[in-house]
Amino acid sequence: MIETGVKGVQLFRVSDPVRCAPAIYEPTIIAIVSGSKEAILDGKSYVYDKSQYMCCSMSMPVEAGTPTASPENPLLGVYISLDTRVMTELAIEMESATGAIRLPKSGPIPSGLALAEWDETFTDALLRLLQLGRSPVDTAILGDNRLREVYYSVLKGEAGDSARRAFGVGNEIARAIEYLSTRLSETVTIEDMAAKVGMSRAVFHRKFKQATKMSPIQFVKSMRLNTAAMKIAGGMNVNMAAMEVGYVSSSQFSREFKRMYGQSPKQWIHSKQQLTDVT
Repeated sequence: MIETGVKGVQLFRVSDPVRCAPAIYEPTIIAIVSGSKEAILDGKSYVYDKSQYMCCSMSMPVEAGTPTASPENPLLGVYISLDTRVMTELAIEMESATGAIRLPKSGPIPSGLALAEWDETFTDALLRLLQLGRSPVDTAILGDNRLREVYYSVLKGEAGDSARRAFGVGNEIARAIEYLSTRLSETVTIEDMAAKVGMSRAVFHRKFKQATKMSPIQFVKSMRLNTAAMKIAGGMNVNMAAMEVGYVSSSQFSREFKRMYGQSPKQWIHSKQQLTDVT
């Protein structure tokens, strides 16, 4: 990862294959300029390259990797963290502006993970942002404005429905996920999340599944297990990782981990170590 000088914007390079592993995608734009990247959400694979960028508009439990990266064909890309305050300001301004594209009053909620074609507006905005790297002074003075242009291009593009729903008016599901994400070690029920955003349990369940492709119960479990897997991969022992995401029983954690990933936590760690040794 290479810092660009603009907060939340990094360049990255991956020159070895990395198989898909548990991860949490935060609100992010990932634009690939060479190679390809894969994310798996509830069994569905999203592969994107220089023809499409990925917009994740709310925290999502995924499996992510770069299975085709190599020294001869490295993965090169741009990682852009989405600033909630700025995205919300822009989304609401767009919704209130005369002639702006407006959200449908009803109908299914767009997925929180979307792939979008590189249109001219996005390409130009991204290029203008990255060109700032030639001058620290330009970066310091113009960086925030150029980043705002990229955000705006995303809101106008193919991923715009997903992003506007997450950051603009009617962002109940994104707010519920944000509420959950800060309370993984606590017992959070569907009723808690529904009440937080003023919905009935049934309506919340339906809209949540439209946005995340998972039921609220599946989503909570995936968030906890993926977060624990990331902690274990970082060196934390299994019991501690289980406790930090709200499990009081290590045996229950191991059972659910194996059901999710096909291996017990110890087997999973061992297989990752073997893969590291090989590569």
